[in-house]
Amino acid sequence: MRYAVLQGGASRSFPDGDPFLAGAARPEAAEVVLHLGTRPVPDATRKAVLVELGTECLGVHTGEESGEEGSNVLGFARYRNGDDPPSRLVELVRQPRTLDGAIAAARAVFEGAGLTVVVCADQAGRIVDRLARPKYNAALRLLDEGLATAADMDTTCRLGLGYRDGPIERVVRGGLAYHHDVTRALFETYGTPGYAPARRAVVAAAREPR
Repeated sequence: MRYAVLQGGASRSFPDGDPFLAGAARPEAAEVVLHLGTRPVPDATRKAVLVELGTECLGVHTGEESGEEGSNVLGFARYRNGDDPPSRLVELVRQPRTLDGAIAAARAVFEGAGLTVVVCADQAGRIVDRLARPKYNAALRLLDEGLATAADMDTTCRLGLGYRDGPIERVVRGGLAYHHDVTRALFETYGTPGYAPARRAVVAAAREPR
């Protein structure tokens, strides 16, 4: 599946030098167009139009129509823990009436590049952040409460639960200020207490130059 990349700034999913960028075709020859930092333009002649998402919903770019929205435009985000290298996981965002052919074309592009695709509804935070961020907040609050040291909590999760890394070391490595920004966006969207940024993340965000 031939794809083109229209880039208007830095991409979290495909940073400079990523092999995926080198594999792109010329726009006039592409069946799928990816927008990285540019606003998607509806184009019914393409099999799919893909827009990279941050914490926002796809509806921010396409508009919403009382649950009837959907076309060949999809959102996507390649999961990345802060400044860690991007993972192989791509969260592909669909709307209620997204065309099946567009989903298949998007899958073909990403899977052809060796990535793993999961499809999710158009919700802020998608799958990974909605699952993981409340756990990071809980671990940070337990650290504040003196339940255990950061090292002890991380060791417990690695040895007792089989995790590759513990919640404190992972969220710190990804950046507490970045965690603050993501969880704040989710909290503003959903109002769920678990998404409220933990104190240590608020402090980190206040100290980081913006």
